[in-house]
Amino acid sequence: MGTTGADGRARRKAGAAPAGPPQHLLKRSFRLAGHRTSVALEAEFWRALEAAAERRGKTLAALVEELDAGRAETARPLASTLRVFALGEPRS
Repeated sequence: MGTTGADGRARRKAGAAPAGPPQHLLKRSFRLAGHRTSVALEAEFWRALEAAAERRGKTLAALVEELDAGRAETARPLASTLRVFALGEPRS
């Protein structure tokens, strides 16, 4: 369990494991290239990705798999790839 600092922010005890992704991130799990992986993004990005998948007649998982396969040449983390893709999509 953490403590509270003078500024009112929660502090972790030294050596304590982080509790997970920050509260503003939503975590989703996918199977990519035969491996299970999790991605944490803001809800707004998940909504944009879901809308993009729907416009393409795909599931969210299929869109993520496609974007994952295309990121090999960039060496960009999957979460970054998904955010950049979502930013380039039209907003509904």
